[in-house]
Amino acid sequence: MKRWIFICISMFCFLTVSAQEESEKRDLKVGLVLSGGGAKGLAHIGALKIIDSLGIRVDYVGGTSMGAIIGSLYSSGYTGEQIDSIFKKTDLNELIQDELPRSAKTFYEKEDAERYAITLPFDSFKVTFPSSISKGQNVYNKLAELLLHVENVDDFSKLPIPFLCIASDIEKGEQVVLEKGYLPDAITASGAFPSLFEPIPMGERLLIDGGVTNNYPIDEIKAKNVDIIIGVDVQDGLADREKLQSAPSILTQINNFRTINAMKVKSKQTDIYIRPNIKGFSVIAFDKGRELIDRGEAAGRAQIEVLKSVAEQQQQKRNLSPVKRKDSIAINYIHLRGTDNFTRSYVRGKLRFKTPTKIPFKKFTEGIGNLAATGNFTGIRYQRIKSSDGKDAIILNLREKPNTLFLRLAAHYDDVYKTAGLINVTKKKLLFNNDVASLDFIVGDNTRYNFEYYIDKGYYWSIGLKSQFNKFEHGVNYDLISDDTSNPDLNRIDVEVSDLTNRLYIQTVLQEEFVFGLGAEHKRLKIASETISQNNSDETIFERSDFGSAFGFLKLDTYNNKYFPSDGLFFSGDFHWYLLSSNFNKNFEPFSFARAKIGYAVTLIDNFSLNLISEGGFKLGEPGTTSLDFVLGGFGNDFINNYIPFVGYDFLSIAGDSFVKGTITLDYNFLTKHHLNFTANYANAGNNIFDSGEWFTTPNFNGYAIGYGLETFFGPLQVKYSWSPDIKKDTVFFSTGFWF
Repeated sequence: MKRWIFICISMFCFLTVSAQEESEKRDLKVGLVLSGGGAKGLAHIGALKIIDSLGIRVDYVGGTSMGAIIGSLYSSGYTGEQIDSIFKKTDLNELIQDELPRSAKTFYEKEDAERYAITLPFDSFKVTFPSSISKGQNVYNKLAELLLHVENVDDFSKLPIPFLCIASDIEKGEQVVLEKGYLPDAITASGAFPSLFEPIPMGERLLIDGGVTNNYPIDEIKAKNVDIIIGVDVQDGLADREKLQSAPSILTQINNFRTINAMKVKSKQTDIYIRPNIKGFSVIAFDKGRELIDRGEAAGRAQIEVLKSVAEQQQQKRNLSPVKRKDSIAINYIHLRGTDNFTRSYVRGKLRFKTPTKIPFKKFTEGIGNLAATGNFTGIRYQRIKSSDGKDAIILNLREKPNTLFLRLAAHYDDVYKTAGLINVTKKKLLFNNDVASLDFIVGDNTRYNFEYYIDKGYYWSIGLKSQFNKFEHGVNYDLISDDTSNPDLNRIDVEVSDLTNRLYIQTVLQEEFVFGLGAEHKRLKIASETISQNNSDETIFERSDFGSAFGFLKLDTYNNKYFPSDGLFFSGDFHWYLLSSNFNKNFEPFSFARAKIGYAVTLIDNFSLNLISEGGFKLGEPGTTSLDFVLGGFGNDFINNYIPFVGYDFLSIAGDSFVKGTITLDYNFLTKHHLNFTANYANAGNNIFDSGEWFTTPNFNGYAIGYGLETFFGPLQVKYSWSPDIKKDTVFFSTGFWF
């Protein structure tokens, strides 16, 4: 009897152990494969939300291109919901276009960026085209920020969920499986879509988008001993003949042959194949992100029953702690790699922070943006490490741009200079590694030129040499340029102004956004008219003198947009002391001008912004020379000398040796880059208004304007209808293109 009891107990134990072993065998290991597909890859997020909602534990993730980006975030510990939240707050178009805020640029670089519509490499005097639309710097910065919590993981199998991604070696034409290294480097290489992003050097290889060689890495994930594959495929199928009406569409179709044929096999190897409906979406449809995520969720829900069966067979569910995103980093030292031509002081000056320091990661990426804004580097990559002394350090890998000669083009029209086309040649590293020489030749109704040579030394004193020639012709009131009252019937004449200005200056950055400078200036000014003539001459000359002066300036510019600011501060202060003159009119005495302008822009509600500007100036010295006095009127930017815009009046309408002016502009930004605005400006101007107290009285001049503006790649298009109750005359101002 005892023997039978022992046999029964033994059999029960055996069956129990067998059941436990069978149960453990049913704890499936799940591999997740996410395909490439550009913007369509946002559908992956919706599918991940469904997988998470069922409690499925993913044991390995493999992705290509956008699948690698989404997959890396998931593998680092983010949930589908968290990734959804991240992309809700991220403007992907802005990231891809590598748009840098104006604050990232020095004053020289701001002027440079807001003058030219097209920039082309011009080495050996041969025009070439850039290798990509975007350098991918903003994308890299964002991914590095999101993955700070796993920055020290250089073996991707040690991530919270093991991970791999695919890139392509453009030189050897073969796929590269990336499983180790710095995670942001790997996934940006996997997503380096040809022509959109530039190739990524990594070791001895030059890598581009993994979709070129393997857009769905199912075999690589199967090799990781998983039991079941869940795949999310967002690739296009072959287009029909109706959509093959252009060369690009035909080339895309040919390129898709291999990938689509490969998916006929790979889709059958996928145990749970999730195929979102992405028909009609392009690879750059990032503005349709919400809809794409929803479609991914719908595709995941369509597989809900089979996904539930996977969840039921897993004994251990996903158990990852919520990601605690880091928002600051400690830096004790910066190691420079990849550059021999730019000094450490130059790089640190651009970064605008000094080590050792602990700074917000946002401030760190702003520093990287400052460095990228120089245009001297094709890509800036970085990684934080522990130095040999145990302190935090940054390895900064700089890839210098090989091009040093550029051809730049622009076009413009306004009511003063009329039609103008600009051809520029810019040469970097002309005499020193950190210098730039630039020559603008402007043809059209008024031939002009600008030449500048600048040695950028960051926080130290930078040196500049500038030469400009301006010329225009415009009708003005006769009493503005002459005291002669012998002809009372003559009240308005056409005058031609030509101005040659040469400057030598030094400047330095103070507390990041401030720039302070000193210099010496030579000016040759001529004001003449053919409307009236004297002594049988073809023209009457009112001024033709050479002036020598010393000057100082202080500037602050944090406006987010030069032409349509909705945020930031602006200050410009200038002092000129005129010491010498060839004295054409025999009335020169040394004098000086002081001038200041301050502006404040703020967004009030939604897309409505307010811009307040106050400015003024005065003359110190004898009243003899008046040709450099302040003259108000017209609409525009970057006027020469002391010409001040003032809507409601025509250009060059109000003159005096002193003025005060206030401007209020309300701007409504609609349809992204369209603007409707209303401007009101008020001024007191004349001679000695600060001595007489007139500057603080009711404004003598006021004007108003209603305008429309459109931001385009070649600069703003602006139309303004202006009027003034003072003169009961309306004026329409029109300009297109960057001002130069």
